[in-house]
Amino acid sequence: MLHGETLHSALPQDIPWWMPDHFIFFGALYAVLFVILGGLGYVIFKSVLHAKHDSQGHSH
Repeated sequence: MLHGETLHSALPQDIPWWMPDHFIFFGALYAVLFVILGGLGYVIFKSVLHAKHDSQGHSH
């Protein structure tokens, strides 16, 4: 990748990780996305479990 060349894809295998500015930016971006999607997955999982529990006739 030449200096000043733009990225054609933000996929991890297409990013020049040897460039410090790309490493910091995309490392932080992927870390934030991982936290957000992990939390969203947890909430959906707990909601499904709660819905199954409620559909079996149990009440709190």
